[in-house]
Amino acid sequence: MKRKNGNSFAGLLPLIVFLALFVGTGVITGDFSKMPLLVAFMISAGFALVLNKPGERLSVTKKIDIFMRGGGEPTIILLVVIFLLAGAFYSVADAMGAVKSTVNLGLSILPRNFILAGVFMIGCIISFAMGTSMGTVTAIAPIAIGISQQSGISLPLILGTVIGGAMFGDNLSFVSDTTIAATRTQGVGLRDKFKMNVLIVLPAVILTIVILMFIPVGSATIQVGEYSIVKVLPYLAVIVTALAGLNVMAVLGVGVLIGAVIGLADGSFNLVELLGYIQRGMGWMEDLAVIAIIIGGIVELMKHYGGIGFLLEQVTKGIRGKKGGELGIAALVSLVDIATANNTISIITVGPLAKNMSKKYDIDPRRTASLLDIFSSAFQGILPYGGQLLVAGGMGSISPIAIAPYCIYPILMGVMGLLSIATGIPRFKEPAENVFEVDQDSED
Repeated sequence: MKRKNGNSFAGLLPLIVFLALFVGTGVITGDFSKMPLLVAFMISAGFALVLNKPGERLSVTKKIDIFMRGGGEPTIILLVVIFLLAGAFYSVADAMGAVKSTVNLGLSILPRNFILAGVFMIGCIISFAMGTSMGTVTAIAPIAIGISQQSGISLPLILGTVIGGAMFGDNLSFVSDTTIAATRTQGVGLRDKFKMNVLIVLPAVILTIVILMFIPVGSATIQVGEYSIVKVLPYLAVIVTALAGLNVMAVLGVGVLIGAVIGLADGSFNLVELLGYIQRGMGWMEDLAVIAIIIGGIVELMKHYGGIGFLLEQVTKGIRGKKGGELGIAALVSLVDIATANNTISIITVGPLAKNMSKKYDIDPRRTASLLDIFSSAFQGILPYGGQLLVAGGMGSISPIAIAPYCIYPILMGVMGLLSIATGIPRFKEPAENVFEVDQDSED
């Protein structure tokens, strides 16, 4: 389907190939983790290089140039560096005991009379500090399983509560890869996105706590390990510096530095081991970094072939004003997350399209970044084939499908996102400051 303006459905074929590979493999095998994302995107990239714009014949060399221009776009490359720094921070924090201390500190203040609400709040604290939902689930799920065994609390219920707390930080944390992707693709600061985002999801947090407080549970004795306030300092430093408005690279750099100093001082590792832990953390993020580059190249080719224009044309067809534009952005990122079961990848994929829609409908970029993160995280937190539920189900030896209905917070987060679109609340009087704005001539 070709349009007079050059937009063409054929330009979307690389994305369709990726979705067919990923979803098809998941359906056939019954396991959506069987198809590696990087392999699927590489095959999609190879297919994109074979295509041509209707009425145009380019050599493979010229198409590779277009691909490299997209993959090497300044926003993508900076995103790669930030991902690597985030991995280094989490690895160093884990090696010097910050993760264990933070979990145990949280458990020590867990309200015994409201175990489920307490587990949720501790999950929120841990995930906000660590910036990773997977890390939070891995750290807290075994404790939640023990609580279930001691108290008789429904295992799917308490694991769904853990998932909710984990998705809180995945959505809001300053060092979460989804936050980084959302702010980078929309050109807004961490603090600005946080202020907009937290106002939208705060009612969901409060409602979740209230609901969990009124669910009857038995009594349980919670075993709390040792913790050190000093070891929690790297996370506190990240939160404070991010709230102070520091650039995300500086925030992560401070976190790594403080974690390294404390770890060296207390003997958690020596200098050589520290370097190894930094490398380990960067290695954890290598796939995601490479995927970001490949997606950038694929999107640039799809843009050249008219696929991006066609998609925007179809999504925005019938849209009227800001609310329609916001709903379109929410729908796009939700659909891609459902297809890929990866909220970071969905944000990176939809981010450029959302930015164009944001400009077209005069949507506050802080709001766009928040909607991308909220809806991708909401769906990620209820997908039975998503990594978070798969890990929790595996640890609890139950089906992830059994957990999904009890993921109260992700469900409410999506509801609050829709209410925010419907009401236009919150809105800020001061204009957004595009602190990461770069030359986007290639988008024209």
